[in-house]
Amino acid sequence: MIATREGPVRVLGPSAWNTMVRLGQLPEPRTQMLVADECWDTVGGTSAGKAVHLHDLGVPVVLMTLLADDDAAAHIRGSLPDVAVEALPTAATEHHINLMSAAGKRVSVYTVAPATTPVPPVAGLADARAVVLDLAPWTRELALTLRRGDLPVWTDLHDVPPESDWHEPFWRAATVVQCSDDNLPDPFPFLHRLVDDGVSLAICTRGAAGAVAVDAGHQEHRQDAEECAVVDTNGAGDAFFSGVMAAVLAGEATPDALAAGARQATRALVTRHIGPGIKDGRTGGVPTT
Repeated sequence: MIATREGPVRVLGPSAWNTMVRLGQLPEPRTQMLVADECWDTVGGTSAGKAVHLHDLGVPVVLMTLLADDDAAAHIRGSLPDVAVEALPTAATEHHINLMSAAGKRVSVYTVAPATTPVPPVAGLADARAVVLDLAPWTRELALTLRRGDLPVWTDLHDVPPESDWHEPFWRAATVVQCSDDNLPDPFPFLHRLVDDGVSLAICTRGAAGAVAVDAGHQEHRQDAEECAVVDTNGAGDAFFSGVMAAVLAGEATPDALAAGARQATRALVTRHIGPGIKDGRTGGVPTT
């Protein structure tokens, strides 16, 4: 067990420079020409999102992510609102084109896919108050080297299929796990299974339906979403995760931490970026009237 817990939260995982394209609805799979309602370039990636929201909440945070010596990396650094970044070298910075519908549905096209990189040594994380391991090939390699309790690990499984071998090393290493209900019509069996496996808090976000959770005593919790004027849903799950994390690190009980997550989610929902304070990139499109 590593005793030092006075340092920053270290968030390990993806950052990207993304092109966002908003359409009335997602296109059918056929040859066609489409006109975007709006498009813009912005920072993306689940780890960048968590780092932005933890910073917004006043939590000292370091984003450890793959960045090349290229324009996309410069745009990411220039867009983040004073978030400390520790770059790991890669050949090209990740880039997506995200097609988004008015209903909040999304298709992500990876034009530069996540790369592999040497795994950071566990000793280099010894100062972390907590470590967030987000889904990526290189963070999975790190997760495979850890036993639960080696580090205070949080992880976000997103739309994990319940029997996914690829995702399993992440929750095996973690004490707090979040997922979404995209592949979990009834999330409670999976959340209870995680707690049986040794997770101390298992959370499932449910979009506009809020979130549910199971704590270490197998008590079930439910949290409503907070109402707000939704501009874009990108980053809401990362915001919720960050709100819960900041509250738990401050010693708040599970119901209060879930409520904090719901509040922070609105900070992403009311902007077309993954969080507050992010600068606009290139914009374009044909606004609808």
